[in-house]
Parts: sequence; C-alpha cells; structure tokens
Amino acid sequence: MDQFDYVIIGAGSAGCVLADRLSAGGNARVLLVERGPRDRSPWIQMPAGYGKLYYHPRLNYGYRSQAEEALNGRQDYWPRGRVVGGSSSINAMVYCRGLPQDFDDWAQAGATGWNWETVREVYERIETRHLADGTAEGDGPLHISDVQNQIHRVNRHYFDALDQLQLPRTEDMNGTRPEGGGVYRLNTLKGRRWSAARAHLRPALRRRNVALRCDTQVVRILFDGQRATGLELRHKGRVSRVKAGQVILSAGAVHSPQILQLSGIGPAAQLQAHGITPLVANDNVGGNLQDHLGINYYFRATEKTLNNVLSPWHGKLWAGLQYVLARRGPLALSVNQCGGFFRSRPELPSADQQLYFNPVTYTTTQQGTRNVIHPDPFPGFILGMQPCRPNSLGRIDLASADPAAAPVIRANPLATEDDQQAVIAGGRLCAQILAAPALQQLIDAPMYADVRGMSDAEILVDFRDRCGTVFHPVATCRMGQAPAESVVDPKLRVHGVDGLRVADASAFPNITSGNTNAPTMMLAHRAADLILKDAR
Repeated sequence: MDQFDYVIIGAGSAGCVLADRLSAGGNARVLLVERGPRDRSPWIQMPAGYGKLYYHPRLNYGYRSQAEEALNGRQDYWPRGRVVGGSSSINAMVYCRGLPQDFDDWAQAGATGWNWETVREVYERIETRHLADGTAEGDGPLHISDVQNQIHRVNRHYFDALDQLQLPRTEDMNGTRPEGGGVYRLNTLKGRRWSAARAHLRPALRRRNVALRCDTQVVRILFDGQRATGLELRHKGRVSRVKAGQVILSAGAVHSPQILQLSGIGPAAQLQAHGITPLVANDNVGGNLQDHLGINYYFRATEKTLNNVLSPWHGKLWAGLQYVLARRGPLALSVNQCGGFFRSRPELPSADQQLYFNPVTYTTTQQGTRNVIHPDPFPGFILGMQPCRPNSLGRIDLASADPAAAPVIRANPLATEDDQQAVIAGGRLCAQILAAPALQQLIDAPMYADVRGMSDAEILVDFRDRCGTVFHPVATCRMGQAPAESVVDPKLRVHGVDGLRVADASAFPNITSGNTNAPTMMLAHRAADLILKDAR
C-alpha cells in the first residue's frame, strides 16, 4: 500500500494550491487525487472557450438542484469542474478578492484569524498583477490581468451611464477602493486562462515528491479509531487504498460534504438511512449552503457589439486568427468584462449588489444530447445583477451510499425576506442605470422582460421565473469554533477526528460579496501556512 505524508482529495482551485505549497520543501510526499481527467482541452486554455465548457459532458459535472418552490418548481443548473483545475478550469475567470467587510464578518462568525488584514497579506503574497500599461506588481504564482485596453468599445455606454447618475467608479475592484463600476480583472496571462492548475500544479508536478492520480474516485476516507489514515479509491473499476499522514479534503462545496458523509461524518439519521455507520454525528456537514443567485436583462442594441464579431462565420474566422497569431481579441477575454459593486441605498455599510455589463447576448439550443451556446445574430448587450450577501441556507446531502451518485442539492433560495428585498433593490438599481441617457440611446428593444417598467412585485416575480445560480456555492463544511455551529475549526481541522482537514470553499463561514474563486485560492494558501506551521 502506497504511503504519503499528505493526501489531497480534489485537484481543483484549492487542491492545486495545497499540492504546490505542501511539496515545496522537497521532503513531504504528496498525493493529489482527482476524479476528472487532465486539463488538456484547448477550450480550457482559451479564455472564451468557457462557453464550450458550460455544458461539456466530460469536463463538467452539470448537476441540477432539486425543484425549488421559490423558483416556481424549476431545477437550477449547477456546472462544476470535473477536470484538473476544477472550476478554475471552466469558470469565467473573473478575479474578485471580496470586500474587506466580508472577511471581518468571517472573524466575527468564529473564524478567528481570518479577518481582512490577515487575508489581505495572503492575497498580496500570492498575486502578480499585470497592469494595463504592461507593468506588473507582485511576484506571486497567480497572474491577474487588467484588460481595460482590450474590452469592447460598447462598454463606454455603461460607464457614461454611471457618470450621469453620479454612481461611483473604481480603477480596481481588488484595490483600496473596491466599490463602484469598473473593468473586471481576469485570471489570464498573455491571452491564456491562468487556472489554479497552471499557476500551482504544473510547477508542483516537476517535483519528484508529488503524484497526481486522475480519473480516480474517492470511495471514502479511512480511519483508525478517530484518526484519518488514508483513502479507499476506485480507478477503472479497481479498488485500492493509500495511507496518509494527513488527509486534506479539497473537493469543493458540493463534493467535500458528500465525501465526509460517505466516510461517516454528518447527520446521523441520514447516514444510517443509507447504511453508513456514523463516526461523528454533525448536522452541519452539508448544511449552511449559501450561493449567489443572479439574473440577466437582455437588450438588442443600436450599435455593434460582440455579437457582430462572434455570430457570423467571417467574424469567428477573424477572431480566431487574432487569437492564434497574437493571443488577443475577443477570444482572449471573458464576456464578463465590466460591472462592479454598488450600494442600492447610500446609507448601507457596504455594497449589497454586484453588477455585470456584457457586450453580448446569446441563446442556448440543444444539438443532439448537448446544449450549445450561440451568440445572437444581431447586436445586443446584457446588464446582470446578483445580491452580494444572501442569507438563505440550503443543504448538500447524499442521494445514496454510492460515491459515484450525484448528491442532492437543495439550494433553498429566497427563503428570507431580506433576500427577497435585496432582489428588488438590485432590480431597481438596474432599472435606474438602464434609464440613464447613455444606455437609453444604446437600447433598441428589450429581448425579454424589461425591468425599467416593473413594479417591486413584478421584479421579484420575474426573478423567480428567470434567475439562476452564479456558481458560487460555499459554507457546506463551514469554519467556526464549536461542532454545534460548524464542521471545521479556524485551523480547518474537522471536529471530532484527527488527521483530517477541509480546505476549500465549503469551509467559508459565510459567502463573500463577489466571485468566490479568488477567496478559495487564498484560503488554500493560508491553509498551507497553518499545516506547515503545525508540522514544524
């Protein structure tokens, strides 16, 4: 039986970071286990290729939530990366640290040592920030690009609208003044996606003390008494075991609680119903699920947008040539180009809405058994919004004791009055921006519902009809002080057992205000600091 000092479950955003950091000294033997394949697809490396990955049957789990009463009985689509790099290999690459208040709230929620001043230092240590003028700041492994000189010119109307309404603007949503409208920084370098796998795992795999096993299913975590000692694995139908000095679970907010439950850590009654003997009874495993829910407002435009480039065959050819020859053009970018963080009321202590302004509209069609995204054959744009800090709580639970079975996702959205009022506030903010003269002149006609003419009740009804997850699930193995309120302690050690940590977005005490990939990688870096400190 193979033996390792550290066995990491999941080669996603957090697992790649941990494999790099824990192996850097050259002494510790590290095994990284990934259920999906290697990240060799060209659609992963090309930033705009994520449109091809959104429904990819091999590289994306493509989960569905349970039918949600608040969404009029709809099942929401939950893409999750099933590939080395995890969701950092299939996401839209927007890099947002989160607002400072988010992390001070973490500390107040019981995550001692995770306040803004502490995590800010971690961010600055791990980043290399490429500025629009070609210079760079920092020397970290994670490359973040300012693409303001490359975005589509139609975005100027969005910024003119903000100015006309005297809404704030910011040069950097990760800077000292993160609130306001701006251009999103992207996890790209020289026109390529800079995933966690490219930033961390590729350098780590050059070391002789690191092993990666792909296409390998974790059946369960093995224990000797209350101590984690290794994993039971399945690869191509064959079951094997590995020993570990320490097991680190980094499978994400969906799979980390699933693996804990399969291993006997979770709600006792549920485990027993699936024939699993409870090792540690903790109802918080899989609970406290939070996610961002958002909506897009679509409009035909009076001038050319990215649709005019990406829809006709000759536009696609030109964009392809730009990318192949110079790693520039629309294929080198995310369609999520502009947006920002705003307060829907000036008296609020921090931003409560995140906006996206995209110079493209698109339609999803079915081709055979696959869904395919197509840019529309006419000019159009999107203004989208998501409330920043929802407080409705859902759950991730086992569907069966089969580790290959998809878990049961009950997101429970819009369960609180606060969340419903935040939706109305976001809709009102979008209507205000769309009514500014700069955007009025850009609008030819609304494509679907027009938020500009809606009442508060109609905004909420439309949201229930059309909203969807923004793919930021967190907190299903949340960090805190006591087992009664959490799954792991502030050092990310699982309550009730030894030798087992959870280090990924599932450990967030609560959701951050924006995109969650950046704070997930930050958390993994700080987790490595804590693990190495304990080892010393």
